[in-house]
Amino acid sequence: MDDYNRDRGEEQPRSSDPLNEPPHAGNYETPQSEPMYRTQNTTPPPPPDPPKRRGGFLPALFGAIIGGLLVWLLMFTIGGPDDNENKTTGTVKDSGSSKQVSVDIDSDLTGVVEKSTDAVVGITNLQRGQDFWTQSDTPQAIGTGSGVLYKKANGKAYIVTNHHVVEDAEELEVTLDDGTKMSGKLIGSDVWTDLAVVEIDDKDITSTMEFGDSDALKRGETVIAIGNPLGLGFSGSVTVGVVSGKDRSIPIDINQDGSVDWQADVLQTDAAINPGNSGGALINMAGQLIGINSMKITEETVEGIGLAIPINLALPVIEQLEQTGEVNRPTMGVSLLDLRNIPVQQQSVLKLPEDVKNGVVVTEVFRNTPAQTAGVQKYDTIVEMDGEPIEDMVTLRKHLYNEKKVGDSMTMKVYREGKPVTIDMVLKDGNSF
Repeated sequence: MDDYNRDRGEEQPRSSDPLNEPPHAGNYETPQSEPMYRTQNTTPPPPPDPPKRRGGFLPALFGAIIGGLLVWLLMFTIGGPDDNENKTTGTVKDSGSSKQVSVDIDSDLTGVVEKSTDAVVGITNLQRGQDFWTQSDTPQAIGTGSGVLYKKANGKAYIVTNHHVVEDAEELEVTLDDGTKMSGKLIGSDVWTDLAVVEIDDKDITSTMEFGDSDALKRGETVIAIGNPLGLGFSGSVTVGVVSGKDRSIPIDINQDGSVDWQADVLQTDAAINPGNSGGALINMAGQLIGINSMKITEETVEGIGLAIPINLALPVIEQLEQTGEVNRPTMGVSLLDLRNIPVQQQSVLKLPEDVKNGVVVTEVFRNTPAQTAGVQKYDTIVEMDGEPIEDMVTLRKHLYNEKKVGDSMTMKVYREGKPVTIDMVLKDGNSF
C-alpha cells in the first residue's frame, strides 16, 4: 500500500454518526463512486434568474488582445531577451549531439604555480648496495626528497634542500620538473639547521626562485607547498594552505638517543607536507621562497601541522654552506651535561645552592680553547650567558649559535664549589661546545 492510500485508510472517520458506520449485512450498500448526502428538512431556495446578456463584439476583441499581450510578456520575461547571453560553458546539446567546450581558467594561484614549478627539483640519495640482478655493488636509491633552485652563477646552479635528504649519500641524482636527470654534487650540509646545498650544471636550468621575507608573513596568509611527496611519481605536487603560526619551537632528537638536542625554529602551515616534500619550497602568493619544507607532526590525533624552516633563518646558513661547505659556529671548547639529568646523590659534589635547579655542568675542558684560556674548570655549573638564563644544553646551544658569532666576547655566570663566579671569554670556531 502506498503512503497516500495508507494515510487514507488510517484516517477513516470514527464518529458515532450512523451514516459513518458500516452497513449491516443484508442492507443496500451505496456504491463508493456515488457521494453520500444527508437530507435536510429545509425548503430549497428558488432557482436564480437567468443572467442578462451584455456587451458585443468589441469588448470581446479587446479582452482577447489584452490576454495575448499578457501571455507574450510572460514568455518574454521567462525566456529572456537573448538566450545566448545566459549560456554557460560545459557540454552543450545540439540537434541530438553533444559538444565539449574547453574552458581556460586563470587565477592568481595558477599563475604563481606556473611561475614556480620549474625551480623545484627532485633529489635522490644514492648509496652503495648489492644489485639484485647483477649481484654487484652499485649505487642504490635510498630515498627521494625535494630541492629548490635559487641561484645560477659561473656555469653552475645551486639547490637548497634538507640535510636529512642528502645525509650519508655517496651520489646524488637531481631530477628537473621536465624529467631531465643529472648528477648533483653536495657542497655542504648542516645537521643543526637541517639544511644542505647541492650544485649542478646550469645547462638545462631555465629558472630559479627568488627569496622572500619570512618575517613579513602574517597568520592566515596563503602559502603554497611544492615538492615530490612519496617520490618522483608525484613530482611537482602542489598543496595550498595558510600560515598557521610563526616562531614555533620544535624539540629535535638529532642522534636518536631519546633526549632533545635542539629546538628548531619553524613556520607552521596546514598545507599538506608529506615524506618526499622535505627540502621543497614553501612560497607566498608573489612566488617567493619563504620557507624550506622540513617535517610534519605525524601523531594519530594530529592533522594538518606541517613545518618549514623560515627563509630568513636559512639564508645565513645557505650562504656559508655555498662559500665554505660548512657553518662556522662559535664554541667554548668544553663538554657539557644537563644538571637535571644528574642524579640527586651526585649533585652533592657540585655543592649548589638549594634554589639552583637548572643549568649546564662542565664535564671536561679541552686544551687550547677559549674555555681553558678564560679559566673555566671541570664541574662549573653554567646558569647565565650574557645575562640570559641557561636552563639546559638546548638554551645554551641556541644562545651560542643564534646570538653569537666567531670572535664575539661572552660573559658567563657559573657556580663553582657553591659560589657564583663570573667568567669572560672570546669565542672561536670549533667542533665542540
